[in-house]
Amino acid sequence: MRNGYPLVELHRHLDGNVRLETVLDLGRSRGVDLPADDLDSLRPYVQIMDREPDLVAFLQKFAVLRQVMTDYDAVRRIARENVEDAAAERIDYLELRFSPWFMAEAHGLDPKGVVEAVCDGVEEALSTDAERARVAAGLPPRARLIGIISRNFGTDIGWIELEAALAGKDRGVVALDLAGDEANYPGTLFVDHFEQARDAGLRTIAHAGEADGADSVRQAVLGLKAERIGHGIRAIEDPAAMDLLAEREIPLEICPTSNVHTSAVPTLRDHPLRALLDHGIRATLNTDDPSISGIDLAHEYRIAHEEMGLSEQDLQACQETALDTAFLTQTERQALLTQTT
Repeated sequence: MRNGYPLVELHRHLDGNVRLETVLDLGRSRGVDLPADDLDSLRPYVQIMDREPDLVAFLQKFAVLRQVMTDYDAVRRIARENVEDAAAERIDYLELRFSPWFMAEAHGLDPKGVVEAVCDGVEEALSTDAERARVAAGLPPRARLIGIISRNFGTDIGWIELEAALAGKDRGVVALDLAGDEANYPGTLFVDHFEQARDAGLRTIAHAGEADGADSVRQAVLGLKAERIGHGIRAIEDPAAMDLLAEREIPLEICPTSNVHTSAVPTLRDHPLRALLDHGIRATLNTDDPSISGIDLAHEYRIAHEEMGLSEQDLQACQETALDTAFLTQTERQALLTQTT
């Protein structure tokens, strides 16, 4: 999978990647009434066993995960374990995204407190001797953070989420994303949020072309000025949208298994990634919500090759795009490249 090249993941939700063992442990220690009290019985409540009819149904799998986000210590642990799991997968650099309000709401937490706890957890995971040695060698921290505005909560909450994300700007939050119910909460509602984020020094990306069509992709590029697009696969519906992505070199953060699980595509063999690449569009491979989908990044590379028809050269091109478009300095990029090749 590595092809002698750095392994970078740009699209992973830390609030969609909670170890099942951690769900059980937090539930028991916090007195949360979970739907099951052992791993096998809990799994169907938090993991996709087949596929869901749409994105909104897929998002319901987050409900139990949110139940155990009872306090800042729980949030801190979840963030720390996300970085530890990435290290175990031998991921060289990871951009973890999360919605402060989404994680805060169920138990009345402060979104800024959630951001602080997430930053604490990531810093804790990066404080080991091995991680310090990486940074001392000129490598970037293994993980940086992306704050999400969840569309479903509306524009007013969007401002609260932006403010929370900005509170973490000096602690590893590098960008703002837009996620959630794309079809019913279009990106046009959040143009001002994104402009303010850029003015404050955050990079901008957006989910688009997953649960809505090519117009959503176009709006994310032209209206939100997104530098990368989460998913973006429905650009395939409009040659003009594909041309826009190719001409502006806007990369897509492709999550194959997730796209099947949300019914964005019927099967992996129907996935448009091959056609998008052939059109000159840059793409990366990612997991989206690993614990919900029951996968890791190696799985996504394997199925891209075995079931979606990508060659080894295609896979390395995806790796190169991930490194090129990660929110790294050129010095950090070169350090990763030098270490791995």
